[in-house]
Amino acid sequence: MKNFLNVNDVNDVEVLAQQAIDIKKNKFAYKHLGENKTMVLIFLNSSLRTRISTQKAAQNLGMQTIILNLTQDSWQMEYEDGAIMNGTTAEHIKEGAAVISEYADIIGIRSFPTLTDKEKDYSEFVLHKFLENVNVPIVNMESATVHPLQSLTDLMTIREFSNKKKPKVVLTWAPHIKPLPQCVANSFAEWMNKADVEFVITHPKGYELAERFSGKANIEYNQAEAFKNADFIYAKNWSSYLDYGKILPIDEDWMITDKKMQLTNQAKFMHCLPARRNVVVADDVLDAAYSIVIQQAANRENATQAVIKTILENNQV
Repeated sequence: MKNFLNVNDVNDVEVLAQQAIDIKKNKFAYKHLGENKTMVLIFLNSSLRTRISTQKAAQNLGMQTIILNLTQDSWQMEYEDGAIMNGTTAEHIKEGAAVISEYADIIGIRSFPTLTDKEKDYSEFVLHKFLENVNVPIVNMESATVHPLQSLTDLMTIREFSNKKKPKVVLTWAPHIKPLPQCVANSFAEWMNKADVEFVITHPKGYELAERFSGKANIEYNQAEAFKNADFIYAKNWSSYLDYGKILPIDEDWMITDKKMQLTNQAKFMHCLPARRNVVVADDVLDAAYSIVIQQAANRENATQAVIKTILENNQV
């Protein structure tokens, strides 16, 4: 693994998830790998779990970490080639990224989509601008289309809590007050399609994901039908991909409630967090014993550590 950009950088998702589970048993066993090395974490948008878990994972491996809030702590960056920089941007990505890579052994990058320009977002414009101008490995801490660290964590968590080899996993759309990216849903779908699970996506019509992400998943527009015999319910909102970045009018109530959870096979409830209570999911679900959102969030550290460890070993960084 040279970079960790998406699921295609992973040879076997199940093996990597198991490595994360094993690392959890002794977080400091590989501390020698990162000794005298630095990971720079670049944030172009807000973060809680990703920021803390990635920093902790790198430190567990003996690395120093530097956090850079690119929109606040540094010059405003220009990404367009041939730009006449007589506006608000003071530094071009060609120099900015190149200089950062002189200080770093690994770079983590987190950015969001515009939700207005589908072509640019789905080309992963910002992420690839960094890739073009650095000479060290990159870890995707969420980009315009995917969130692979979250998805590896999700698979790890499913394996920890599953009592069967091939559980039924349901990704369900849930309401939100504002348009959100498709990143988490896209990423979860492509990882589940490579895992040994029965995978179902349920959402209102008009919220179909891009086919390259939904893949071989069973698409079910009836949420109650999708929940039947499910072992894991993963709730997440996303805006429309077809009517890009828009919230569409829907007639049914898609919020996750305890009554809906009772349709399942005593399923565990999952969410990447943050979750808006009583909009996305009801209090009695988040507070229930079957909710594993905190354990899921805690696993971000271990999953990220498995990724950084692999990069350190494979690249001899």
